[in-house]
Amino acid sequence: MNSLVEFLSFTDPNVRYVAFGSVLLTASSAIVGSFTFLNKKSLVGDAIAHAVLPGICLGFLLAGTKNPVALIAGAFITGWISLVLVEFITTKTRIKEDTAIGLILSVFFGIGILMLTVIQKSGNAAQSGLDHFLFGKAAALTGNDLVTFGIVAIVLIAIVLVLFKEFSLLAFDKDYARSIGLPVKRIELILTSLIVLAVVIGIQAVGVVLMAAILITPAAAARFWTDKISVMFLLASLFGAISGLSGAFISYTAPAMPTGPWIVIVISTIAFISFFLAPRRGVISRFVRQANIRKTINDENVLKILYQLGEENQNFTIPRLPDEIISKRFYDTQVLVSILKRLHRHGYVDKNENRWALTEEGRNRAQRIVKIHRLWELYLTTYMHIAPDHVHEDADTIEHLLTPELEERLEQQLGYPKVDPHQSNIPYNN
Repeated sequence: MNSLVEFLSFTDPNVRYVAFGSVLLTASSAIVGSFTFLNKKSLVGDAIAHAVLPGICLGFLLAGTKNPVALIAGAFITGWISLVLVEFITTKTRIKEDTAIGLILSVFFGIGILMLTVIQKSGNAAQSGLDHFLFGKAAALTGNDLVTFGIVAIVLIAIVLVLFKEFSLLAFDKDYARSIGLPVKRIELILTSLIVLAVVIGIQAVGVVLMAAILITPAAAARFWTDKISVMFLLASLFGAISGLSGAFISYTAPAMPTGPWIVIVISTIAFISFFLAPRRGVISRFVRQANIRKTINDENVLKILYQLGEENQNFTIPRLPDEIISKRFYDTQVLVSILKRLHRHGYVDKNENRWALTEEGRNRAQRIVKIHRLWELYLTTYMHIAPDHVHEDADTIEHLLTPELEERLEQQLGYPKVDPHQSNIPYNN
């Protein structure tokens, strides 16, 4: 707790540089990476991250020192060249984009490792620390780095805010954007430049190998929590900032722990939590929702059978044995009894010893299910020209899904028919 208080006080200049630098890097990269994620080009960030290594080495060779401007310029150029080559290979050959990205990634990274080895064996004392670009070293950030990160973050966020609508439209419907006269190529050029710039700046903190995770993982985690793009971007930047601050804190409390890898571990943990616990898209939520849907379908199927049994002698209040229900539709006896008990708790059936009968509420619900089933069968035979003996299964599914609005439209379109294709009565409420 004392370490946390000391860390959050930011009295140590090195803590300020690392913490603020990591937060600026991860938050801004997450915002730009969200568009990469939405465009389904997540591997592009990985390709750029690996392709900038030869540019860094080239910048060092030309400058003779680790001049930040020379390193950034070299990285930006080779990052851009890698994207141009990916686009060229994809459009001019039969090689698909993912293959082209893998090819360019491996070739550029191999060239970068070769150049880095040559530099390390050249005897140039200024090359010390150049290998940190492979895995990053956020703990070595300085005040100048913080200023650079701040400027880049402001530029990235400002451009994204100005062109947010255009970027969003390109992510979801590029053809429509082109049809209304938007300069699609120019907008894509700007977005690509932002991605390259975010990667070039970020590799100093987390390195070539881990940069793609910082770019894509916050957006992937945020996507589980919302369907609104604006909320998704806010969440992605928040998740990125939390991971950057957490990684800096872990490396502060345990100096042997590198900041960059811990940033990736934290954001990956957030992504896994989102994957399982997000309220609508999470695995657990979807499992619960599917289980509830299965329960609803089973309940309505049993109500429907009880209604059909009542139709046979026009008496819907006669208690029925479970075996009578099973004769219409196969159920395991224990499963059927548990369904009937659930319907009894909800007030849809009454129990008399081992016999079950529809209540008034249960009869109304069952009548609606039967009506939708028979209306849909009639719709399929009338408008889709499907044979009457081929419509039952489809109607068996749609009867649980049709909303009251669609039900009313279906009745109106068919003219409130009396019977279905099998000459069974279609029941309506009085």
